[in-house]
Amino acid sequence: MTETKAIEPHDYWQEVFPPGSFVGHGGFRASFPATLADGRQILLPIRPLADGKHALASLIINQASFEVEDALAEELAARLAPFRPEIVAGLPTLGLTLAAAVARKLGHKRYVPLGTSRKFWYVDDLSVPLSSITTPGQKKRLYVDPRMLPLLRGRRVALIDDVISSGASILAGLSLMAACGIEPVAIAAAMLQSDRWRKPLADLSPQWPERTVGVFATPMLVRAEDGAWTASDTRI
Repeated sequence: MTETKAIEPHDYWQEVFPPGSFVGHGGFRASFPATLADGRQILLPIRPLADGKHALASLIINQASFEVEDALAEELAARLAPFRPEIVAGLPTLGLTLAAAVARKLGHKRYVPLGTSRKFWYVDDLSVPLSSITTPGQKKRLYVDPRMLPLLRGRRVALIDDVISSGASILAGLSLMAACGIEPVAIAAAMLQSDRWRKPLADLSPQWPERTVGVFATPMLVRAEDGAWTASDTRI
């Protein structure tokens, strides 16, 4: 077992390491080791927040290797299986890559991509405002293609994003599903990033945190006096 290490930006999310490859108890400098259910690990870059005192581990699924994408999709499909989803709906943009892969692992022939690009045949009533922690300040709307509604209505829907962080994207997805008369049976993501998402989802309905699954969870990180990062329960 070794300490986590700094690697080139393009090398993150490219390899699934054997169980116990990295120490996971703190003192992180540039990387955070995410651990899968079977003990295998993926190194994630640490992204300091604006206050300089806190940071989060980062996952960008569409920049990951096929090996990493496959491992995450397989594990997430296994965690979703007890909910018996009949169709997967993916949140843009990064959630689409994972949603498609998970749908394949579940044995589905297709999935339904939600989108932020308005086509001329879309209906404004089937859209909601959308914000993202990775694109602050941008005003976007989340749409569902009205032609896809027969695939969703009356079926067991799993709503998938790549990362659930503040919960804003998932809340938008749930709001859009509600506008379509749909209540998903489960919410899923590769990474549950800190616990900030729990309260907003619980405020919407106590059922949603219980219906949310992830491959792994990463904590809020706080900077120590020596500059290293350790897990923290701090809420910001």
